[in-house]
Amino acid sequence: MREALAQAEQARGRTHPNPIVGALVVKGSRVLGRGHHARAGAAHAEVVALQDAGASADGADLFVTLEPCNHHGRTPPCTAAVLAAGIKRVFVGTRDPNRDVVGGGAARLRRAGVEVIVGVLEDECDHANEQWSRFITTGRPWVVLKAAVTLDGMLATASGDSRWVTGEPSRRRVHLLRNDLDAVLVGVNTVLADDPQLTVRLERPRKMLGTQTISNLPTRDPLRIVVDARGRTPTSARMLREPGSAATIVATTVAAPLAKRRALTRAGAELLLCKTERNGRVDLRNLLRQLGARGVTSILVEGGAAIHGSFLRARLWDELHLFVAPKLAGQGARSWAGFAGPRSMADALKLQMVSVDASTCAPDLWLRARPV
Repeated sequence: MREALAQAEQARGRTHPNPIVGALVVKGSRVLGRGHHARAGAAHAEVVALQDAGASADGADLFVTLEPCNHHGRTPPCTAAVLAAGIKRVFVGTRDPNRDVVGGGAARLRRAGVEVIVGVLEDECDHANEQWSRFITTGRPWVVLKAAVTLDGMLATASGDSRWVTGEPSRRRVHLLRNDLDAVLVGVNTVLADDPQLTVRLERPRKMLGTQTISNLPTRDPLRIVVDARGRTPTSARMLREPGSAATIVATTVAAPLAKRRALTRAGAELLLCKTERNGRVDLRNLLRQLGARGVTSILVEGGAAIHGSFLRARLWDELHLFVAPKLAGQGARSWAGFAGPRSMADALKLQMVSVDASTCAPDLWLRARPV
């Protein structure tokens, strides 16, 4: 099952709105076939592994990280392929949480006489598709906040200079996050100040899964999203002028002049018209619902401070990655968390620390936290 999980990881960030899934066909101690779901519309992992095994799959065992589907979607049900191949036993990592899927894959296989064992490395398999599970059960993408800050929590000096807060290892880790998530999101102030590309600029990355190294994985650019209520994004912005391999969405409102909206469309942006909050800002809940409706399962929010503050204040986030440099920016520098703080420390926003890594991004610290 761990090898099946490694197979699944090869497609992380490429399968939305589908989960990542890996599968192996095994007979005795021999692996006869391997497969993973590569992208939406492509064959599912079970089918790929069965095709790799060919006729030798008859009487073999199938290991798959997620319960085989039993419904017609873009592809036929995997249960039919499993039965046609003559598989004797199926080991399933975890059940499919999709409430809209009619019919259980495990139940269908059992009715046909196939032995099904569910829950093999269940926690690991659940974790692998944690982001997708949030999306498929709520319709909202998994939201990751990321910031590069000094030891006193600042993302820029008083003058606004932020290049570079952290070192190259931290910046590389951010590119790996972009590579693994469906979309990257910034506020218009970041576009005006930094004119970012928001692309993945890496050689082929290497991933670790337990003791296994998955290497030579091709990179790809995430969907890029600019939150811009009043249409201030320049038509000359690099993400429009140098489009890369991913689209750019400008999430705006009716407050943006029609002429500017049309100009952005001509420049190559896709406009997403959102509801507004009382303060005139983009309604983030509405934005996330619209992005979920188009199959975006995960988003990396890279800032700036106002956008981070909005997500924190609305509690519309699932994970925080802070890259902390051993520097002090001092009084007057700019905090990464741009929201009005409470009067009492007892009312401060509380987080649950997940991990503190002092080696991966040295000399920086890599902190991960989640909401309480």
